[in-house]
Amino acid sequence: MRYEDFTGQVQARADLGSRQAAEQAVRATLETVAERVPDGVADHLAAQLPHEAAESLRRIVAVHETSPHERAEGRVSGERFDLPVFAGRVAWRAETSEEEALRRASAVLEVLDAAVAPELMIKLADVLPPGIRDVLPSGRARG
Repeated sequence: MRYEDFTGQVQARADLGSRQAAEQAVRATLETVAERVPDGVADHLAAQLPHEAAESLRRIVAVHETSPHERAEGRVSGERFDLPVFAGRVAWRAETSEEEALRRASAVLEVLDAAVAPELMIKLADVLPPGIRDVLPSGRARG
């Protein structure tokens, strides 16, 4: 899938007024997902996405701003946080409310589901806690 198609689908599903808003939603969601999941899952997702979208996942994997021990643990398991923190981080990055951030994140994750291999979305669902997993498309939320 081309990046223009990816962001265009996000724009349509989230009913956003501009391509810029869709790109911001993609970046905010994927960066937050990358913080929450093990680096291996983020790397596999990035490998199946257009370069521009993949950079949001790779940037976070490379940046872990913590001690060496915390960084090593984060790479194995991902940073531990729940749905309210997920919503807050996406909202902060997308410069919107938490409710709107979850709506936009849901649209991004729907498009992600269509863009990557089904087994990778199952793996993503498996590493997310129930609250965040509920933002995934309904077929994957039960993971």
